[in-house]
Amino acid sequence: MSTRTVLQILLLSAIWGVSFLLIRIAGESFPPLWIAVMRSGLGGLLLWTVLLLQGKRPAAKQHVPYLLLVGLFNNAIPFTCFAWGEQVVPSNTASVLNATTPIWTLLIGLAATRKGTRANVLAGVALGFAGVLMVVLHQSSGSVADVPRSVFLRGVALISCGALGYAIASVIAKAKLQGVDPIVIAASQLGSAFLMVTPLALAGPMPTHVRAATLGAAAVLGFAGSGIAYLLFFHVLSTSSATHAVAVTYLLPLWGVFWGAIAHEPIGVWTFAGVLVTIAGLALMNLRPKPAAA
Repeated sequence: MSTRTVLQILLLSAIWGVSFLLIRIAGESFPPLWIAVMRSGLGGLLLWTVLLLQGKRPAAKQHVPYLLLVGLFNNAIPFTCFAWGEQVVPSNTASVLNATTPIWTLLIGLAATRKGTRANVLAGVALGFAGVLMVVLHQSSGSVADVPRSVFLRGVALISCGALGYAIASVIAKAKLQGVDPIVIAASQLGSAFLMVTPLALAGPMPTHVRAATLGAAAVLGFAGSGIAYLLFFHVLSTSSATHAVAVTYLLPLWGVFWGAIAHEPIGVWTFAGVLVTIAGLALMNLRPKPAAA
């Protein structure tokens, strides 16, 4: 990779990595559904503006049902689940749970195609889940978690559902939205998620004790985490290979732990060890065999 691509990937992973901490900060004032509304609304506003300025057209009618499904599973459900789960789960743990997304994607793909896979992929899946389990078990101990173990594990389950939603959306997009402009997909899914979540948010609890810090966290989460980050990711994909873009997945847990440490979240040796094991599992999953010699 060129130096410019490396810097872009580092910037992208840092933006997405800090999103987990911003979710926790915004959650001090905004209920989970309202965080989902602001993330999808502000991010969608930015992407639709870029879309219109570039003169691009919305997706064709035959793609609308699949765009709605992607908006549901890639934005509405995960945005809500992560915000809900991080009410009791530290942001650094949420970033590690998010790293299971490519694992879920692989498992769903294997289940759908019913094809076999290489031994290193299966070993990577097992190693990745083992690393996540190390982090969860450590964080759920009484010395780290500030909530009862059952409440903490419920938050872990919610965040895991969000990661599973990302995986389902990825499989749908790959199968049904090939050839559609990525920015059109991103803008459409954020817009549809906003329309889905807003009525539920208005019918539920309202934001309370809104401060500059929590409002700023929600705004940055929407504009940067769900807007600028998408644009940067698509730029990396257009100027580099998909394999290079996968490097973002490896860096997210590291950034999540880093930002969590900056915010004085409880992080122990087992958390760092679990992160490294998880990244090793992801790397093993993506290891490709060398082509046979001619």
